[in-house]
Amino acid sequence: MTSVHHATSLRRAPVQRRSAERLTRILDACADLLDEVGYDALSTRAVALRAGVPIGSVYRFFGNKRAMADALAQRNLERYTERVKERLKQRLEERATGTAEGPAAGSADDSAGGGWRVAMDAVLDEYLEMKRTAPGFSLVDFGNQIPLGARHAGPNHRVADRLIHLLSGHLRREPDDDLRRVFLVAVETADTLVQLAFRVDPQGDEKIIEEARQLLRAYLGRVLD
Repeated sequence: MTSVHHATSLRRAPVQRRSAERLTRILDACADLLDEVGYDALSTRAVALRAGVPIGSVYRFFGNKRAMADALAQRNLERYTERVKERLKQRLEERATGTAEGPAAGSADDSAGGGWRVAMDAVLDEYLEMKRTAPGFSLVDFGNQIPLGARHAGPNHRVADRLIHLLSGHLRREPDDDLRRVFLVAVETADTLVQLAFRVDPQGDEKIIEEARQLLRAYLGRVLD
């Protein structure tokens, strides 16, 4: 069972395995229903029915559907973090054995500190994968879009901080205010361009995604190379 992060939106954190499993079912049901009916039509009663739990179990954890969506967004960020770690591990192993596509390990790209590009590709590719496949992610992602129709900066600050921590081993400098600002700009830029790519094509327009990738590499290269 995938653990559930104790999001700040929870009224009560689960302390027993049974409660944690019930919370997981509630959030899974919430994600599925977001894809099926959207945020406006989402209700705590429908989530309880889909999850197979009493309505009181939903209210034990959440006061309303906004709190439930916030918790789902937090879980998305935790899952994203773990999946990026796995993707990074796999790509670094591939480079070490010479089986990766692109510049080989020990190449000029690596010696110039370019290993961050491999890491950044993993970060972007995992976000795209979740955008395409994770239930409810296209509506909620990391919380930027709650309530729907308005973009909020707070979640991108959390994402930028998380990425600096994740990529610390691939950077040639210690995190400081300047680096945090650069990562925040990169995250905001990627967010905007990915949203555009998925408006143009439900699966993400590949040409726009490639433009975003090249833009991020050029922008971050000023600081990280």
